[in-house]
Amino acid sequence: MTTPLVTGVGMTRFGRHRGESVASLALAAARDALSDASLEAHDVDVVVFANATWGAMGGQHGIRGQLALTGLGLRPIPIINVENACCSATTAMQVATAYVQSGMATTALAVGSEVMTQAPLEELLAAFEGSWNVDDRDQTIERLTVWGKDTVIPTDAEELANRTVFMDIYAAFARDHMARFGSTREQLAAVSAKNHIHSVHNPRAQYQKPFTVDEVLAGRAVVWPLTIPMCSPVSDGAAAAVISSNARDPKRAVRILAQRIGHGGNWDGVDVTQHVSPRTAELAYSDAGVAPSDIDVAEVHDATAVGEIQQVEHMGLVPYGEGGLAAMRGETALGGRIPVNPSGGLESRGHPIGATGLAQIFELVTQLRGEAGARQVEGATLALAENSGGLVGVEEAAVAVTILESPER
Repeated sequence: MTTPLVTGVGMTRFGRHRGESVASLALAAARDALSDASLEAHDVDVVVFANATWGAMGGQHGIRGQLALTGLGLRPIPIINVENACCSATTAMQVATAYVQSGMATTALAVGSEVMTQAPLEELLAAFEGSWNVDDRDQTIERLTVWGKDTVIPTDAEELANRTVFMDIYAAFARDHMARFGSTREQLAAVSAKNHIHSVHNPRAQYQKPFTVDEVLAGRAVVWPLTIPMCSPVSDGAAAAVISSNARDPKRAVRILAQRIGHGGNWDGVDVTQHVSPRTAELAYSDAGVAPSDIDVAEVHDATAVGEIQQVEHMGLVPYGEGGLAAMRGETALGGRIPVNPSGGLESRGHPIGATGLAQIFELVTQLRGEAGARQVEGATLALAENSGGLVGVEEAAVAVTILESPER
């Protein structure tokens, strides 16, 4: 089969885009990616469009991609719509890649776009409810409450009144990690501070303000043990990638060595190696013919700081129980052994759900081209992205792992 290449990437700045729409942001990112690939819209053979919340918050339940990309100037090619919770954008990229690998397309365009800051609060909170089993809500809350029960919650712990259900889910993940491995709030804060410092050098990040560990810990409480700086914000934004079988500029074409998506829901919460993330990563590493120790830079799904801790362990980048310790030791910072989330991650770059996975690809392609400027990971030739979303049982509903290779490797 044809070896797929990422030949172009594009991305808007993430943040609050008043007056913008899913369509206007999608068009901006798509045009950016096509320009980066030295292509025009008429060169595209298929588009795969990702969005997770336009239906819940805007009432646009169907034909989202066709509407969002009307102004791009495409030929009458297929436009395929995908939704896979926070994993939507990487899913779009994998479908686009499959078209190229199979020979059904020479050039495919994956686009993810989301506008989340303009809807009333009740609509925003309801949109997140759609990414877990609404018919099993009470039982899921009960399971999560029992999880990490050995971690004592301070009696004076404060909570943010209006928060998405996924903050409670991640708080349960954090309390389980604390009970299981002895991790601490200081370790969570070290992850968060690192990512906020990284984002200072990312002009497309929603926030570019550095935080110290003490400032993260002193932040406003969300739900124990999480504070606001430890959590991803509500964001608008779009990102895109061009996947091709050949490149007009081979020196800037990044090779896709592996793409795997796994579905969760079968893990019993006991043996962490049986979680959907490590099982999916194992397949991706096998496909790529590389090991975790070969990875030079990674972007992982840190919707909260504990997400990074969990996922760097699941990806085999650090031993289990040491995700937070690695951040405290500087191992996952720029200049460290394995830099993680040089973009600032979801916590600081932002998290427009349907665009996040392609924002990770934007960052890693930029890194592998050596074009990341002050946040450049020196000598990076092999990169990993982990993007996940939703909840079934006590694990993510979807997990995507992508491994990319520099044109110089």
